[in-house]
Amino acid sequence: MAVKIKVYSDYVCPYCLLAKKPLDEAIQGKDVEVEWMPYELRPYPAETLRPEGDYLQNTWRSSVYPLAEQLDVPIRLPRVSPQPHTHLAFEGYQYAREKGKGQEYNERMLKAFFQEELDIGDIEVLTRLAMEVGLDAEEYREALTSRKYKEAHQKALRHAYEEANITAVPTLIIGSTVLRGLHARETIERVIKKESGAA
Repeated sequence: MAVKIKVYSDYVCPYCLLAKKPLDEAIQGKDVEVEWMPYELRPYPAETLRPEGDYLQNTWRSSVYPLAEQLDVPIRLPRVSPQPHTHLAFEGYQYAREKGKGQEYNERMLKAFFQEELDIGDIEVLTRLAMEVGLDAEEYREALTSRKYKEAHQKALRHAYEEANITAVPTLIIGSTVLRGLHARETIERVIKKESGAA
């Protein structure tokens, strides 16, 4: 039976893009089902961070860039200021998931922000990215402007905050094992093996 992996992440969390690489490598050729779960670090109307501020400058210099180099993942601190809220991108994810494109959509959002410095809080930008992963542009834009998936997204957030007790991203729940933060491929592989009963 496939091991279920839930990945809680936010599109403005650099560690979520970095965590994707060891995860992708660890699941190669294994019987797993990966589901990405939304988590907003700074839900609207909370203020988001500014890239020119000391906090992000210091965090990236001391932690994000060294890790990215170690993992060989291209990433840069986006100059979008202030950083976008992610609720619209996540409502779009609910639509993408319904259309069977959830994984591709997630990856596109993370790369758009951290490799191309695109404003993923902007509906036009989001629509263009959705088209790139094969989604219908008009339908997608309409889903965002009408807030059709607002309730589905809020429900997913409530699950993350209240039921799964997620307090930081990335968090991986592999079967019944919780891994918080960034983990090496070997660690993820070990947990998958244990959870599949092969250990």
